[in-house]
Amino acid sequence: MSAADAVTDSLAGLRDRFAAVREGRPADYIPQLALADPDAFGLALVSMDGHRYSAGEAEVPFTLQSVSKPFVYALALSALGLDEVSRWVGAEPSGEAFNAISLEPGTGRPANAMVNAGAIVTTALVPDTPDEPAFDRILHCLGRFAGRGLDVDEEVFASESATGDRNRALAYLIRSTGTLPVDPVRAVDRYFRQCAIRVTAVDLATMAATLAYGGVNPVTRERVVSAEVAAGVLAVMATCGMYDGSGDWLLRVGLPAKSGVSGGLIAVGPARFGVATYSPPLDATGGSVRGHAALEAMSRRYGLHLMLNPALPGSTVTLVTTADDLPSAPSGERGLRGRVGVVAAQGAIDFTAAERVLYALDESGPDGGPVVLDLHDVTAIDSVARGMLHNGLARFTADGRRAAVVDPKDLLGLVDAVRERTGRDLPRHATREDAVAGCARALAGED
Repeated sequence: MSAADAVTDSLAGLRDRFAAVREGRPADYIPQLALADPDAFGLALVSMDGHRYSAGEAEVPFTLQSVSKPFVYALALSALGLDEVSRWVGAEPSGEAFNAISLEPGTGRPANAMVNAGAIVTTALVPDTPDEPAFDRILHCLGRFAGRGLDVDEEVFASESATGDRNRALAYLIRSTGTLPVDPVRAVDRYFRQCAIRVTAVDLATMAATLAYGGVNPVTRERVVSAEVAAGVLAVMATCGMYDGSGDWLLRVGLPAKSGVSGGLIAVGPARFGVATYSPPLDATGGSVRGHAALEAMSRRYGLHLMLNPALPGSTVTLVTTADDLPSAPSGERGLRGRVGVVAAQGAIDFTAAERVLYALDESGPDGGPVVLDLHDVTAIDSVARGMLHNGLARFTADGRRAAVVDPKDLLGLVDAVRERTGRDLPRHATREDAVAGCARALAGED
Protein backbone atom coordinates (compact mmCIF):
# COMPACT_ATOMS: atom_id res chain seq x y z
CA MET A 1 0.00 0.00 0.00
CA SER A 2 1.33 3.45 -0.89
CA ALA A 3 0.18 7.05 -0.92
CA ALA A 4 0.21 7.14 -4.72
CA ASP A 5 -2.37 4.34 -4.72
CA ALA A 6 -4.86 7.18 -4.32
CA VAL A 7 -4.50 7.62 -8.12
CA THR A 8 -5.22 3.93 -8.65
CA ASP A 9 -8.22 4.30 -6.37
CA SER A 10 -9.57 7.02 -8.66
CA LEU A 11 -9.27 4.74 -11.70
CA ALA A 12 -10.81 1.83 -9.80
CA GLY A 13 -13.67 4.06 -8.73
CA LEU A 14 -14.38 4.96 -12.35
CA ARG A 15 -14.29 1.30 -13.31
CA ASP A 16 -16.70 0.37 -10.52
CA ARG A 17 -19.03 3.20 -11.50
CA PHE A 18 -19.34 2.24 -15.18
CA ALA A 19 -18.66 -1.52 -15.25
CA ALA A 20 -22.38 -2.27 -15.12
CA VAL A 21 -23.18 -0.19 -18.23
CA ARG A 22 -24.73 -2.52 -20.79
CA GLU A 23 -25.24 -0.26 -23.80
CA GLY A 24 -23.39 -0.96 -27.04
CA ARG A 25 -21.94 -4.16 -28.45
CA PRO A 26 -18.55 -5.32 -29.73
CA ALA A 27 -17.76 -4.75 -33.41
CA ASP A 28 -19.06 -7.69 -35.43
CA TYR A 29 -18.24 -6.62 -38.99
CA ILE A 30 -14.75 -7.94 -38.24
CA PRO A 31 -15.67 -11.43 -36.96
CA GLN A 32 -12.63 -11.87 -34.74
CA LEU A 33 -13.44 -8.67 -32.81
CA ALA A 34 -16.91 -9.99 -32.02
CA LEU A 35 -15.28 -12.68 -29.84
CA ALA A 36 -13.99 -10.12 -27.31
CA ASP A 37 -15.26 -10.34 -23.74
CA PRO A 38 -17.96 -7.64 -23.49
CA ASP A 39 -17.41 -7.37 -19.72
CA ALA A 40 -13.70 -6.53 -20.00
CA PHE A 41 -13.05 -2.99 -18.79
CA GLY A 42 -9.60 -1.59 -18.03
CA LEU A 43 -8.23 1.88 -17.38
CA ALA A 44 -4.63 3.12 -17.25
CA LEU A 45 -2.89 6.45 -16.71
CA VAL A 46 0.76 7.42 -17.21
CA SER A 47 2.16 10.65 -15.78
CA MET A 48 4.90 12.87 -17.18
CA ASP A 49 7.23 11.38 -14.58
CA GLY A 50 6.64 7.92 -16.05
CA HIS A 51 4.48 6.70 -13.16
CA ARG A 52 1.94 4.11 -14.32
CA TYR A 53 -1.44 3.41 -12.72
CA SER A 54 -4.14 0.97 -13.79
CA ALA A 55 -7.38 -0.71 -12.80
CA GLY A 56 -9.41 -3.59 -14.17
CA GLU A 57 -8.43 -5.39 -17.37
CA ALA A 58 -5.64 -2.94 -18.22
CA GLU A 59 -3.20 -5.74 -19.15
CA VAL A 60 -5.59 -7.62 -21.46
CA PRO A 61 -4.20 -7.62 -25.03
CA PHE A 62 -6.34 -6.32 -27.90
CA THR A 63 -5.65 -4.83 -31.31
CA LEU A 64 -5.07 -1.14 -31.97
CA GLN A 65 -7.45 -0.72 -34.88
CA SER A 66 -8.02 3.02 -35.44
CA VAL A 67 -6.05 4.02 -32.33
CA SER A 68 -3.02 3.30 -34.51
CA LYS A 69 -3.84 6.26 -36.78
CA PRO A 70 -2.35 9.14 -34.73
CA PHE A 71 0.92 7.29 -34.26
CA VAL A 72 1.36 6.36 -37.91
CA TYR A 73 0.47 9.96 -38.80
CA ALA A 74 3.29 11.00 -36.43
CA LEU A 75 5.65 8.63 -38.24
CA ALA A 76 4.69 10.06 -41.64
CA LEU A 77 5.12 13.63 -40.39
CA SER A 78 8.53 12.76 -38.96
CA ALA A 79 9.68 11.13 -42.19
CA LEU A 80 8.25 13.60 -44.73
CA GLY A 81 7.32 16.82 -42.95
CA LEU A 82 3.96 18.53 -42.60
CA ASP A 83 3.94 20.20 -46.01
CA GLU A 84 4.55 16.97 -47.91
CA VAL A 85 2.04 14.94 -45.88
CA SER A 86 -0.53 17.72 -46.35
CA ARG A 87 -0.20 17.37 -50.13
CA TRP A 88 -1.80 13.93 -49.81
CA VAL A 89 -4.13 14.15 -46.81
CA GLY A 90 -5.98 17.10 -45.23
CA ALA A 91 -6.51 18.13 -41.61
CA GLU A 92 -10.16 19.19 -41.58
CA PRO A 93 -12.96 17.49 -39.60
CA SER A 94 -15.09 15.40 -41.93
CA GLY A 95 -18.23 15.45 -39.79
CA GLU A 96 -18.81 11.91 -41.00
CA ALA A 97 -18.32 8.33 -39.86
CA PHE A 98 -14.90 6.67 -39.73
CA ASN A 99 -15.46 4.70 -42.96
CA ALA A 100 -17.12 7.49 -44.96
CA ILE A 101 -15.98 8.64 -48.40
CA SER A 102 -14.47 11.95 -47.25
CA LEU A 103 -12.51 13.29 -50.22
CA GLU A 104 -11.86 16.97 -50.84
CA PRO A 105 -13.59 18.30 -53.99
CA GLY A 106 -11.11 19.20 -56.67
CA THR A 107 -8.07 17.47 -55.13
CA GLY A 108 -9.39 14.10 -54.00
CA ARG A 109 -7.46 14.36 -50.73
CA PRO A 110 -9.03 12.54 -47.78
CA ALA A 111 -10.37 14.97 -45.18
CA ASN A 112 -7.95 13.97 -42.42
CA ALA A 113 -5.69 11.17 -41.21
CA MET A 114 -8.13 9.91 -38.58
CA VAL A 115 -10.82 8.61 -40.96
CA ASN A 116 -10.12 5.37 -42.80
CA ALA A 117 -9.55 7.01 -46.19
CA GLY A 118 -6.94 9.38 -44.74
CA ALA A 119 -5.32 6.67 -42.66
CA ILE A 120 -4.84 4.44 -45.71
CA VAL A 121 -3.08 7.29 -47.49
CA THR A 122 -0.98 8.14 -44.42
CA THR A 123 0.12 4.52 -44.08
CA ALA A 124 1.00 4.46 -47.78
CA LEU A 125 3.23 7.53 -47.28
CA VAL A 126 5.54 5.74 -44.81
CA PRO A 127 8.84 5.18 -46.67
CA ASP A 128 9.26 1.63 -47.95
CA THR A 129 12.81 0.47 -48.69
CA PRO A 130 14.50 -2.93 -49.02
CA ASP A 131 16.58 -2.21 -45.94
CA GLU A 132 13.55 -1.15 -43.88
CA PRO A 133 10.12 -2.15 -45.21
CA ALA A 134 7.31 0.27 -44.39
CA PHE A 135 5.49 -2.03 -41.99
CA ASP A 136 8.68 -2.77 -40.08
CA ARG A 137 9.06 1.00 -39.64
CA ILE A 138 5.49 1.24 -38.38
CA LEU A 139 5.81 -1.64 -35.93
CA HIS A 140 9.12 -0.33 -34.59
CA CYS A 141 7.83 3.23 -34.21
CA LEU A 142 4.66 2.17 -32.38
CA GLY A 143 6.78 0.00 -30.10
CA ARG A 144 8.88 3.04 -29.21
CA PHE A 145 5.71 4.93 -28.35
CA ALA A 146 4.62 2.01 -26.12
CA GLY A 147 8.07 1.50 -24.61
CA ARG A 148 8.28 -2.17 -25.58
CA GLY A 149 8.26 -4.44 -28.62
CA LEU A 150 4.82 -5.06 -30.12
CA ASP A 151 3.49 -7.80 -32.40
CA VAL A 152 0.59 -8.50 -34.76
CA ASP A 153 -2.48 -10.56 -33.93
CA GLU A 154 -2.47 -12.68 -37.08
CA GLU A 155 -5.99 -14.00 -36.51
CA VAL A 156 -7.42 -10.49 -36.32
CA PHE A 157 -5.39 -9.48 -39.37
CA ALA A 158 -6.80 -12.41 -41.36
CA SER A 159 -10.34 -11.65 -40.20
CA GLU A 160 -9.94 -7.98 -41.09
CA SER A 161 -8.47 -8.79 -44.48
CA ALA A 162 -11.29 -11.20 -45.30
CA THR A 163 -14.00 -8.61 -44.57
CA GLY A 164 -12.29 -5.38 -45.64
CA ASP A 165 -13.83 -4.78 -49.05
CA ARG A 166 -15.08 -1.28 -48.15
CA ASN A 167 -11.55 -0.18 -47.28
CA ARG A 168 -10.29 -1.66 -50.55
CA ALA A 169 -13.01 0.23 -52.40
CA LEU A 170 -11.92 3.43 -50.64
CA ALA A 171 -8.32 2.82 -51.68
CA TYR A 172 -9.26 2.29 -55.34
CA LEU A 173 -11.45 5.40 -55.28
CA ILE A 174 -8.58 7.47 -53.84
CA ARG A 175 -6.22 5.97 -56.42
CA SER A 176 -8.56 7.06 -59.18
CA THR A 177 -8.12 10.68 -58.05
CA GLY A 178 -4.34 10.37 -58.12
CA THR A 179 -3.83 10.85 -54.36
CA LEU A 180 -2.70 7.36 -53.35
CA PRO A 181 1.06 7.07 -53.83
CA VAL A 182 1.21 3.25 -53.87
CA ASP A 183 -0.75 0.29 -55.21
CA PRO A 184 -4.17 0.05 -53.45
CA VAL A 185 -3.79 -3.64 -52.62
CA ARG A 186 -0.43 -3.10 -50.88
CA ALA A 187 -1.69 0.04 -49.14
CA VAL A 188 -4.74 -1.65 -47.65
CA ASP A 189 -2.86 -4.81 -46.67
CA ARG A 190 -0.35 -2.65 -44.78
CA TYR A 191 -3.19 -0.72 -43.16
CA PHE A 192 -4.98 -3.91 -42.02
CA ARG A 193 -1.73 -5.22 -40.50
CA GLN A 194 -1.19 -1.90 -38.71
CA CYS A 195 -4.69 -2.10 -37.21
CA ALA A 196 -3.97 -5.65 -35.98
CA ILE A 197 -0.97 -4.66 -33.85
CA ARG A 198 -1.54 -5.94 -30.32
CA VAL A 199 -1.40 -3.70 -27.21
CA THR A 200 -2.84 -3.30 -23.71
CA ALA A 201 -4.49 -0.31 -22.06
CA VAL A 202 -1.22 0.33 -20.19
CA ASP A 203 0.61 0.39 -23.54
CA LEU A 204 -1.93 2.85 -24.92
CA ALA A 205 -1.65 5.13 -21.89
CA THR A 206 2.14 5.16 -22.38
CA MET A 207 1.70 5.96 -26.07
CA ALA A 208 -0.71 8.77 -25.25
CA ALA A 209 1.66 10.06 -22.56
CA THR A 210 4.46 10.19 -25.13
CA LEU A 211 2.37 12.61 -27.20
CA ALA A 212 1.56 14.54 -24.01
CA TYR A 213 5.28 14.83 -23.20
CA GLY A 214 6.14 16.45 -26.51
CA GLY A 215 7.22 13.24 -28.21
CA VAL A 216 9.36 11.85 -25.36
CA ASN A 217 8.31 8.53 -23.86
CA PRO A 218 8.06 9.35 -20.12
CA VAL A 219 8.79 5.74 -19.13
CA THR A 220 11.85 5.03 -21.31
CA ARG A 221 12.86 8.72 -21.65
CA GLU A 222 13.48 8.12 -25.37
CA ARG A 223 12.54 10.85 -27.83
CA VAL A 224 10.22 9.17 -30.32
CA VAL A 225 9.11 12.19 -32.39
CA SER A 226 9.77 15.91 -32.23
CA ALA A 227 7.71 18.27 -30.10
CA GLU A 228 6.39 19.88 -33.29
CA VAL A 229 5.18 16.54 -34.64
CA ALA A 230 3.52 15.66 -31.32
CA ALA A 231 1.74 19.01 -31.26
CA GLY A 232 0.50 18.52 -34.83
CA VAL A 233 -0.84 15.07 -34.06
CA LEU A 234 -2.66 16.34 -30.96
CA ALA A 235 -4.23 19.14 -32.98
CA VAL A 236 -5.69 16.67 -35.48
CA MET A 237 -6.79 14.34 -32.67
CA ALA A 238 -8.58 17.20 -30.94
CA THR A 239 -10.59 18.14 -34.03
CA CYS A 240 -10.95 14.80 -35.84
CA GLY A 241 -10.08 11.93 -33.48
CA MET A 242 -13.65 11.06 -32.49
CA TYR A 243 -15.06 11.28 -36.04
CA ASP A 244 -18.54 12.80 -36.27
CA GLY A 245 -18.61 13.08 -32.48
CA SER A 246 -15.36 15.09 -32.24
CA GLY A 247 -16.99 18.45 -31.53
CA ASP A 248 -19.20 17.11 -28.75
CA TRP A 249 -16.24 15.21 -27.26
CA LEU A 250 -14.03 18.30 -27.22
CA LEU A 251 -16.84 20.32 -25.65
CA ARG A 252 -17.67 17.81 -22.91
CA VAL A 253 -14.32 16.09 -22.25
CA GLY A 254 -11.89 18.65 -23.61
CA LEU A 255 -8.95 16.33 -24.38
CA PRO A 256 -7.43 15.22 -27.70
CA ALA A 257 -8.58 11.63 -28.14
CA LYS A 258 -8.77 8.66 -30.48
CA SER A 259 -11.08 5.68 -30.44
CA GLY A 260 -10.81 2.23 -32.04
CA VAL A 261 -13.42 -0.42 -32.85
CA SER A 262 -11.66 -3.07 -30.74
CA GLY A 263 -12.68 -1.02 -27.67
CA GLY A 264 -9.52 1.00 -27.10
CA LEU A 265 -9.71 4.71 -26.37
CA ILE A 266 -6.92 7.18 -25.59
CA ALA A 267 -6.99 10.76 -24.35
CA VAL A 268 -4.11 13.18 -23.83
CA GLY A 269 -3.62 15.92 -21.27
CA PRO A 270 -0.73 17.88 -22.84
CA ALA A 271 2.23 18.17 -20.45
CA ARG A 272 0.15 16.32 -17.83
CA PHE A 273 -0.71 12.67 -18.59
CA GLY A 274 -1.84 10.04 -21.07
CA VAL A 275 -4.90 7.94 -20.26
CA ALA A 276 -6.45 4.91 -21.95
CA THR A 277 -9.42 2.64 -21.53
CA TYR A 278 -10.38 -0.74 -22.97
CA SER A 279 -13.98 -1.94 -23.20
CA PRO A 280 -15.28 -3.67 -26.36
CA PRO A 281 -18.97 -2.59 -26.49
CA LEU A 282 -19.23 0.33 -28.93
CA ASP A 283 -21.63 3.20 -29.51
CA ALA A 284 -23.01 4.31 -32.89
CA THR A 285 -19.83 6.25 -33.75
CA GLY A 286 -17.56 3.24 -33.14
CA GLY A 287 -16.26 4.40 -29.75
CA SER A 288 -16.19 2.47 -26.47
CA VAL A 289 -19.36 3.19 -24.46
CA ARG A 290 -17.79 2.63 -21.02
CA GLY A 291 -14.52 4.28 -22.02
CA HIS A 292 -16.32 7.39 -23.23
CA ALA A 293 -18.41 7.62 -20.06
CA ALA A 294 -15.42 7.05 -17.77
CA LEU A 295 -13.20 9.65 -19.42
CA GLU A 296 -15.98 12.23 -19.49
CA ALA A 297 -16.59 11.67 -15.77
CA MET A 298 -12.85 11.78 -15.05
CA SER A 299 -12.43 15.04 -16.93
CA ARG A 300 -15.30 16.68 -15.08
CA ARG A 301 -14.34 15.40 -11.64
CA TYR A 302 -10.67 16.32 -11.88
CA GLY A 303 -10.94 19.47 -13.96
CA LEU A 304 -8.93 18.02 -16.88
CA HIS A 305 -10.60 19.91 -19.73
CA LEU A 306 -7.87 21.38 -21.91
CA MET A 307 -9.33 24.86 -21.65
CA LEU A 308 -9.16 24.67 -17.85
CA ASN A 309 -5.43 23.86 -17.78
CA PRO A 310 -3.93 26.21 -15.15
CA ALA A 311 -0.44 25.98 -16.70
CA LEU A 312 1.30 25.69 -13.33
CA PRO A 313 4.72 27.38 -13.24
CA GLY A 314 7.81 25.49 -12.19
CA SER A 315 8.07 22.10 -10.57
CA THR A 316 5.62 20.96 -7.92
CA VAL A 317 8.05 18.95 -5.79
CA THR A 318 11.10 21.10 -5.04
CA LEU A 319 12.91 18.90 -2.51
CA VAL A 320 13.11 15.22 -1.57
CA THR A 321 15.78 14.64 1.07
CA THR A 322 16.27 13.78 4.74
CA ALA A 323 16.16 16.06 7.75
CA ASP A 324 19.83 15.24 8.45
CA ASP A 325 20.82 16.69 5.08
CA LEU A 326 18.86 19.94 5.17
CA PRO A 327 21.44 22.71 4.72
CA SER A 328 19.10 25.29 6.22
CA ALA A 329 18.55 23.37 9.45
CA PRO A 330 20.45 24.64 12.50
CA SER A 331 23.56 22.60 13.18
CA GLY A 332 22.07 21.43 16.46
CA GLU A 333 19.29 19.68 14.54
CA ARG A 334 21.66 17.55 12.47
CA GLY A 335 22.09 13.85 13.14
CA LEU A 336 18.54 13.26 14.37
CA ARG A 337 18.05 9.86 15.91
CA GLY A 338 16.39 7.91 13.10
CA ARG A 339 16.65 9.68 9.77
CA VAL A 340 13.48 11.49 8.67
CA GLY A 341 12.53 12.19 5.05
CA VAL A 342 11.46 15.66 3.88
CA VAL A 343 9.27 16.42 0.84
CA ALA A 344 8.77 20.09 -0.04
CA ALA A 345 6.16 21.31 -2.54
CA GLN A 346 5.35 24.68 -4.09
CA GLY A 347 2.72 26.50 -6.13
CA ALA A 348 -0.90 25.55 -6.72
CA ILE A 349 -1.69 21.86 -6.28
CA ASP A 350 -4.18 20.22 -8.65
CA PHE A 351 -4.74 16.57 -9.69
CA THR A 352 -1.46 16.32 -11.60
CA ALA A 353 0.58 18.07 -8.91
CA ALA A 354 -0.99 15.96 -6.15
CA GLU A 355 0.12 12.79 -7.96
CA ARG A 356 3.70 14.08 -7.93
CA VAL A 357 3.54 14.86 -4.22
CA LEU A 358 2.10 11.43 -3.38
CA TYR A 359 4.74 9.66 -5.44
CA ALA A 360 7.48 11.70 -3.73
CA LEU A 361 6.10 10.70 -0.32
CA ASP A 362 6.37 7.03 -1.26
CA GLU A 363 9.95 7.49 -2.48
CA SER A 364 11.12 9.51 0.53
CA GLY A 365 12.11 8.45 4.01
CA PRO A 366 15.03 6.07 4.44
CA ASP A 367 13.97 2.43 4.61
CA GLY A 368 10.31 3.31 4.76
CA GLY A 369 10.79 5.71 7.68
CA PRO A 370 8.82 8.83 8.68
CA VAL A 371 8.43 11.86 6.41
CA VAL A 372 7.77 15.59 6.81
CA LEU A 373 5.57 17.09 4.07
CA ASP A 374 6.48 20.78 3.76
CA LEU A 375 3.65 22.88 2.23
CA HIS A 376 5.14 26.24 3.25
CA ASP A 377 5.50 27.39 -0.39
CA VAL A 378 2.20 25.97 -1.60
CA THR A 379 -0.21 28.73 -2.61
CA ALA A 380 -3.42 26.74 -3.12
CA ILE A 381 -4.79 23.20 -3.05
CA ASP A 382 -7.97 22.55 -5.01
CA SER A 383 -10.70 20.29 -3.67
CA VAL A 384 -9.76 17.33 -5.88
CA ALA A 385 -6.08 17.49 -4.86
CA ARG A 386 -7.05 17.92 -1.19
CA GLY A 387 -9.10 14.72 -1.32
CA MET A 388 -6.26 12.86 -3.02
CA LEU A 389 -3.76 14.03 -0.39
CA HIS A 390 -6.13 13.06 2.44
CA ASN A 391 -6.52 9.60 0.93
CA GLY A 392 -2.80 9.25 0.22
CA LEU A 393 -1.74 10.31 3.72
CA ALA A 394 -4.31 7.96 5.25
CA ARG A 395 -2.88 5.10 3.17
CA PHE A 396 0.65 6.18 4.11
CA THR A 397 -0.07 5.97 7.83
CA ALA A 398 -2.20 2.82 7.50
CA ASP A 399 0.90 1.18 6.07
CA GLY A 400 2.70 1.80 9.35
CA ARG A 401 4.64 4.90 8.31
CA ARG A 402 4.46 8.26 10.13
CA ALA A 403 4.15 11.70 8.60
CA ALA A 404 4.02 15.31 9.73
CA VAL A 405 2.80 18.30 7.73
CA VAL A 406 4.15 21.85 7.76
CA ASP A 407 1.06 23.74 6.62
CA PRO A 408 1.13 27.34 7.96
CA LYS A 409 -1.78 28.43 5.72
CA ASP A 410 -3.90 25.45 6.79
CA LEU A 411 -4.51 24.61 3.12
CA LEU A 412 -4.81 20.89 3.62
CA GLY A 413 -7.46 21.02 6.33
CA LEU A 414 -6.82 17.45 7.28
CA VAL A 415 -9.71 15.36 8.57
CA ASP A 416 -9.52 14.21 12.19
CA ALA A 417 -8.74 10.61 11.28
CA VAL A 418 -5.51 11.73 9.62
CA ARG A 419 -4.59 14.73 11.77
CA GLU A 420 -3.45 12.79 14.81
CA ARG A 421 -0.92 10.89 12.75
CA THR A 422 0.40 13.71 10.54
CA GLY A 423 1.81 16.18 13.03
CA ARG A 424 -0.86 18.84 12.52
CA ASP A 425 -1.16 19.14 16.30
CA LEU A 426 2.51 20.02 16.73
CA PRO A 427 3.15 23.54 18.09
CA ARG A 428 3.33 26.24 15.42
CA HIS A 429 6.86 27.56 14.87
CA ALA A 430 8.12 30.99 13.93
CA THR A 431 10.08 29.96 10.84
CA ARG A 432 9.84 27.31 8.17
CA GLU A 433 13.21 25.81 9.19
CA ASP A 434 12.06 25.53 12.81
CA ALA A 435 8.78 23.95 11.73
CA VAL A 436 10.48 21.30 9.59
CA ALA A 437 13.08 20.58 12.26
CA GLY A 438 10.42 20.39 14.98
CA CYS A 439 8.34 17.93 12.99
CA ALA A 440 11.45 15.88 12.23
CA ARG A 441 12.38 15.75 15.93
CA ALA A 442 8.89 14.61 16.84
CA LEU A 443 8.88 11.90 14.21
CA ALA A 444 12.36 10.77 15.25
CA GLY A 445 11.17 10.43 18.84
CA GLU A 446 13.27 13.29 20.24
CA ASP A 447 10.37 15.45 21.52
